[in-house]
Amino acid sequence: MRALGKRVWLKPSRVRIPPLPPSLAEASYGGHSPPSRSRRREPSFMYYVYILKCSDDKPYTGCTDDLKDRIDRHIKGYVLATQGRRPIRLTNYIMFKDKYKAFNFEKYLKSGSGRAFIKKHLI
Repeated sequence: MRALGKRVWLKPSRVRIPPLPPSLAEASYGGHSPPSRSRRREPSFMYYVYILKCSDDKPYTGCTDDLKDRIDRHIKGYVLATQGRRPIRLTNYIMFKDKYKAFNFEKYLKSGSGRAFIKKHLI
């Protein structure tokens, strides 16, 4: 909100939301009490760094969290980087639990020493 070129800051209102009545709270969990916070877990994703061998005998390296869908998109030609290099073949993939480690490893494989590593050890 602006008034004559000056910013006016509004303090957020402190609204207290009352808890649900026990009958509604139990109904939303099928008659059971909600799970405690200590039991709740974050979904465990796996991240994949994969290497494809293209028709021009050059490797393509990528990273994804859904390997089947990503390979299917490569095969159908939806990925511009491999669209003109089909047919492709999945040669290797490496699984990671940490997204940042997966992306850093993909970045390494796309570097000069990473390409040499792929040629010597993975293809």
